[in-house]
Amino acid sequence: MATDAFALVFLMLALGMLCQRVRLFSDNAAETLNRVVLYVLLPAAVLRFASKLTLDISLLGLVAVPWLILLASMAAVEMLARLWRFSPQAKAVLLLCVPLSNSSFLGYPLVQAMLGDAALPFAVVYDQFGSFVMLSTWGVWVLARYAGDTPPSLRDVAQRMIRFPPLIALLVALTLMPAAPPHVVDAVLQRLSDAILPVVSLAVGLQLRLRLSRVHWAPLASGVLLKLLLMPMVAWGIAWTFDLQGVMAQVAVLETAMPPMITAGALAISHRLAPELAAALVGWGMVLSLGSLPLWHALLGG
Repeated sequence: MATDAFALVFLMLALGMLCQRVRLFSDNAAETLNRVVLYVLLPAAVLRFASKLTLDISLLGLVAVPWLILLASMAAVEMLARLWRFSPQAKAVLLLCVPLSNSSFLGYPLVQAMLGDAALPFAVVYDQFGSFVMLSTWGVWVLARYAGDTPPSLRDVAQRMIRFPPLIALLVALTLMPAAPPHVVDAVLQRLSDAILPVVSLAVGLQLRLRLSRVHWAPLASGVLLKLLLMPMVAWGIAWTFDLQGVMAQVAVLETAMPPMITAGALAISHRLAPELAAALVGWGMVLSLGSLPLWHALLGG
């Protein structure tokens, strides 16, 4: 199943790049596809799998992993930025893209493919209480600090979080959604959630930019190595420290090993923070993760 999933990602990436080259779709096609995922497909996955989640104190260790990865990423990026004298814009891109994983768009379907349905509720916890909240707080601060925006108030951040469709779906799943919904409801949610992987991969292919000027080579190499190699190793150590067991530990490492969050890269681009670097980091991260994720899966005993 995992092999089929990675083959599908590769195929849809290639198809997206081909469509981009021949200009088969409009320039905003990728943005439209991403909105379909955000407002329809991703909430369907959250509703289907989060409703099966039993809240337990043991989940605190899993929630702690992405936040501790954020601290480790900040320290590593700061050190490398001083060592290689990265520009403030390049540093901002790394501060966004290294700690923030593509833990939902790619994380949900790939975790499901590699670990099975039982792992999906843990992936939802990692993403919603980790990556999403980090994007809405840490991500907003980085943009305000390096792009010259007015720092948002706590009310602005709270309103942005409340309007986030997957979070609304999570609240519904934890309060109103039965663990065993009617068959027709479960079947519809399954078909919608199964569409995440091909749609996201096609959208990334439509946006993929692999060429990069030399000035960004060092930040790109640093970002890729931190994101796909070093931070998953740190996550593994954190999981061991918190005594996370079995599937929960595997999810913590694999979600951390996902490529940079597409939304984080898009925000960097829209705020003119080294847009070429941001696009390349998301693109190369996606491509190289097709090799690194199976290796992490094998190392974790998958």
